[in-house]
Amino acid sequence: MTNNHHHAVRRGTCLGSGLVLPVPFMLAGFLLTGCSFVPKYQRPTLDVPQAFKAPATASISIAPNAWPSAEWWRGFNDPELNRLEDLARAHNDDILVAIATVQAADAQAREAGTALLPTASVSGQQQWSQSSQGTRLVGAGLGDVGGNASSSSSMSDNRTYSLTGSLSYELDFWGSNRANAWVGKYNLLASRYSQANVALTVESSVATAYFAAVADAAELAVAKRNLASAQQTLDVYLARQDAGTATALDVAQQQANVAGQQATIPADQSALDQELAAIGILVGETPEDVQVALGNLNAVAIPAVTAGLPSELLERRPDVAEAEAQLMSENQQIGISRAAFFPTISLTGSGGFQSQALNKLLIPGASSISLGSSFMQPIFEGGKLWDELAGTHAQYAELASTYHKAVLQAFTDVEQSLISVHYLGEQVRLQQVAYDTSNRANDIALEQMTAGTVD
Repeated sequence: MTNNHHHAVRRGTCLGSGLVLPVPFMLAGFLLTGCSFVPKYQRPTLDVPQAFKAPATASISIAPNAWPSAEWWRGFNDPELNRLEDLARAHNDDILVAIATVQAADAQAREAGTALLPTASVSGQQQWSQSSQGTRLVGAGLGDVGGNASSSSSMSDNRTYSLTGSLSYELDFWGSNRANAWVGKYNLLASRYSQANVALTVESSVATAYFAAVADAAELAVAKRNLASAQQTLDVYLARQDAGTATALDVAQQQANVAGQQATIPADQSALDQELAAIGILVGETPEDVQVALGNLNAVAIPAVTAGLPSELLERRPDVAEAEAQLMSENQQIGISRAAFFPTISLTGSGGFQSQALNKLLIPGASSISLGSSFMQPIFEGGKLWDELAGTHAQYAELASTYHKAVLQAFTDVEQSLISVHYLGEQVRLQQVAYDTSNRANDIALEQMTAGTVD
């Protein structure tokens, strides 16, 4: 045993500073003051940045108090997306599993709290026994031939009724039961944050799959328009070949262009069908049953992104909150492991009635009562208690690192998303310029080719 272990056990707010006191003094101390070996929880020190580094853009607003609503997807103003999100929230299996996990954690939290209450029981018993006694009576002239003899027997019933009640209570002198109740509460809190994180993940996946399907449908439409345009150009070349103004090479090259455009369509169709199948499992339907009425990208509203402040992210992200709830639960486990070194104190009492007649069962003369107390002090556990305490400290350190990683991941996710929003917005603007310019060039070239002024 090291001094560190001794200090680890003694730390806490307990009467006696770890000394084993006589039972009457411990009872008096319990009535006068609370006791707990649970360390005071402190959130791990974090280096929280003052602001995000993402470049400023017109679509990003820094408004700390203007968080998106819980139904954030409605900001896209797409009725089909709204319908799919409602289906997912009601039928997605991951969300249903998370809800069931919360319900189980709720039951476990209530069960953990029952250790703080006394337990009472009542039992009744009826005992019945029967015995017989026989006697032989010999009359006058016993032993004579003419003598008379007779016999008789008697039956006796013995019935005993009893009613007993018992009450027991474990004094939570070292705060172990209270800490265990808090473990249940923090585990319940962690499961609720986990459910929120699962729901957010599913909602994001539905939106991502839906917009990917809309984009695939748009690309498929573009590919079909490009094929139609290439076919139109090929028709012009065929007409010019008949007129003698185009060569067989010109026609062959355009035929290759048409074939290339045709080759892009199966890939676009495959991507679209796969996204629709992915939507099926997200909304709890088979790929064969899912029906999606894809909208138009041009009709989608683009909600403004609200970055907020990095410090507020710690209170908003459910994965960060879940990691901290698990850390707080393990902090209570340390108190439970410390308390295991000290005696368990229990009070018991019982009373009841016993009588040979049922109608006299509940009279004072048939009553009995008994009181008792007991305690159990661990003496030798082969190092088990020390190992359990060391294990809880190690588990706490592991969860502290998990919490720190969740915080870093949250900051990284937001930073990467803000960067993507900025540069994708710039890319959209430049692509719009290229699209408009290419359209004008295509129209001019098609007019000149049709007129026969250019190849």
